[in-house]
Amino acid sequence: MANLAGIVKQLKTERDRVQGELSRLNAALQAFVGVYSGSTKPRTKRRKMSAAGRERIAAAQRKRWAKRASSNDKVVASQPKRTMSAAARKKIAAFQRARWAKLKAGKKAP
Repeated sequence: MANLAGIVKQLKTERDRVQGELSRLNAALQAFVGVYSGSTKPRTKRRKMSAAGRERIAAAQRKRWAKRASSNDKVVASQPKRTMSAAARKKIAAFQRARWAKLKAGKKAP
């Protein structure tokens, strides 16, 4: 019987040790949950905008875009389109033909 009493005593000490370890693990888990769960405040509902409010904002934005588009039209209209005369085109074409002829002649020589 003395043997049995010693075994029971050892089992009780082991149970107490494991119970202490479990309580420390639970405390650590609680600490992690508190840190990583986010804010502790309950989430508040987002404010919604009325349809009339959205329409006012959209109208103001359309007005801004219209103003910007009209100012861009004025800038484009004030600058005349640049064109090249027929004589200038002929000159450029002649120079280009001469350049290509020179390059072709250089390739055939060696």
